[in-house]
Amino acid sequence: MLEELLIASAAKMGITISKAQCAQLERYRDMLERANAQFNLTRIPADDQEFIDRNVLDCISPLCSERWQNVRYAADVGSGAGFPGIPLAIMRPDVRFVLMEALDKRVKFLQAVIDELSLNAEAVHGRAEVFGQDGVYREQFDLAVSRAVAPVNILCEFLLPLVKPEGWMLALKGPGAQEELNQAEGAIALLGGDRTFIEPVSIPERDWRHCLLWTHKGAQTPQGYPRRAGIPEKRPLSAPKSSASPR
Repeated sequence: MLEELLIASAAKMGITISKAQCAQLERYRDMLERANAQFNLTRIPADDQEFIDRNVLDCISPLCSERWQNVRYAADVGSGAGFPGIPLAIMRPDVRFVLMEALDKRVKFLQAVIDELSLNAEAVHGRAEVFGQDGVYREQFDLAVSRAVAPVNILCEFLLPLVKPEGWMLALKGPGAQEELNQAEGAIALLGGDRTFIEPVSIPERDWRHCLLWTHKGAQTPQGYPRRAGIPEKRPLSAPKSSASPR
């Protein structure tokens, strides 16, 4: 039943899901349910269609965009229970994913999923601010993506330092995307972003106002950003003039 719904629902978005990928997504759902019995990992809809729409289609919606075409190395920042990184890794085995998560129990779960499903991915434990200053990850990714982590004026300091010049930051957002972007334009420019696009996303037979907020990185992120752990949330960047001296 889940396989038929997955294939039919994705087809309405122009996305093809193979039977093997359906099996991986179903296995992932089973692992989520078992993990939730041990600790509160995330909300998992009991209804098959609800699970597909919220936890699969919403996560893989970036694959509908032409801006995804050149992505070969991607970071999912604040991956949590694996959204959107795990569904994306299932759908795009040619892309190498790094799932970044600050809670150790979640990292262990993510790595167990990666191992079980033989995904082209790894889960790493730590905060985005630390990864953004680490030469192993800083400005290495074609894409850094996040869903339901922070407003854009905070999120850009987590994501843009990880993105190499000519790469993309991607935030999966709802109806408030434009308002968030208005508050983040100065921060985005300061961190190397040079243009941003809001791309509406339609989930079949849903009236959700979801969108993809894409930010292209045109220049290197200045040294000193991201600031040390906890500071981006406490003192979000605003305009370049007021944020020129990181502390």
